[in-house]
Amino acid sequence: MDKALLNRAHALAEESFLAGSGPGGQNANKVATEVQLRVNIYALRLPPPVFARLRTLAGSKLTTSGDLLITARQHRTQEANRTLARARLAEMLEAAHRAPKKRAKSRVNRVGKTQRLKAKKVRSDVKSRRGKVNGSDW
Repeated sequence: MDKALLNRAHALAEESFLAGSGPGGQNANKVATEVQLRVNIYALRLPPPVFARLRTLAGSKLTTSGDLLITARQHRTQEANRTLARARLAEMLEAAHRAPKKRAKSRVNRVGKTQRLKAKKVRSDVKSRRGKVNGSDW
């Protein structure tokens, strides 16, 4: 991920401060230290695969209008929570840019294939013997 995208995301981000719960006692009740970061992911102009991965990573943090909501209320100060929220945004964008590794197909050798088919046949025989008992079976 390039720094230009991160700078664009920070520039597009809208911050709002809320009186949140968490550490701080009376300070938390009086001072709005919780940070809510709102970024419209459509405005980021991400490539389609990255955009799709970001949507799945965001999950319930993504609104129907395409806004990504990140809240931080872990610390007692606005500045620390602002830094934490921006770090979470950067981390999420970084994770969306990482393409998943391709799965290597496993190859079964001839012996393994015959063992698997033999086990399937045994299981098939066990299951075929189940069911209603006919008078002719006596």
